Amino acid sequence: MTTHIPTASRPRRGRTTWWKTATGLALTAVMLFPVYWMLNVSLTRDQDMRKSPPDLLPLHGTLAGYRTVLDEQVPYLGTSLVIGLGTVALTVALSAPAGYALAKLRPRGGGVLSFVLLAAQMIPGIIMAMGFYAIYLQLGLLQSIPGLIVADSTLAVPFGVLIFTAFMSGIPGELLQAAKTDGAGPLRTFWSIVLPMSRNAVVTVSLFTFLWSWSDFVFASTLVNGGAHEPITLGIYHYIGNNNQEWNAIMATAVVASLPAAVILVLAQRYVAAGVTAGAVKD
Repeated sequence: MTTHIPTASRPRRGRTTWWKTATGLALTAVMLFPVYWMLNVSLTRDQDMRKSPPDLLPLHGTLAGYRTVLDEQVPYLGTSLVIGLGTVALTVALSAPAGYALAKLRPRGGGVLSFVLLAAQMIPGIIMAMGFYAIYLQLGLLQSIPGLIVADSTLAVPFGVLIFTAFMSGIPGELLQAAKTDGAGPLRTFWSIVLPMSRNAVVTVSLFTFLWSWSDFVFASTLVNGGAHEPITLGIYHYIGNNNQEWNAIMATAVVASLPAAVILVLAQRYVAAGVTAGAVKD
């Protein structure tokens, strides 16, 4: 027998959610408007730059700013790419084994180490930058890409260890016990079982590490400023100082610098969601 629910008693979800959707779209539009305006200005001609009121659309668009970017900013982009990938490789190589040890091997003092890693993320970057400057000055690593990679990784490794620890804590112990029964040692178990199962955590740590190193300015301005290899953040900084009237070229540089991070974030978002929430719920 089919039960009929009177119209008056049906849930009013469909009637009340439209304004929530509209509010969400309006807030999203407000937050994304600076991004749109950056793109709009990057396509605006120099003679239209100071119009009042300004054009909300690039009616007479030009790609002159992007041609300038390709002529002058490509070396900075290449340096940032090398630094970003190098920082990702170093961070994953250090934080994944550390997370495995804290999650499954239970070393003595593991709780204290976890607290130290958490506290390390609260240290202001400028303080660490000055410490690295004093060390690199003695070692001759100033204005070098390896030095900047090591410095950037110090911000990402504590975060990576915490993410890997939370994720690997959820891996069933029966799998590790079975590998141990088959004669696999801790290193073989980590490489053959734990690491492949931690793909979401690897992607999450890699993504955030790349974003941090790509957008870093404090370490870059302190450790490599004036050197032969400067990242894109310093490229934009120098470009603003040297071309403070060419706003279309400045905004085009910002757009191009934002594209790699935006593309990577879109492609990896589902892995990031799984990696960040791992370990939040225990059976």
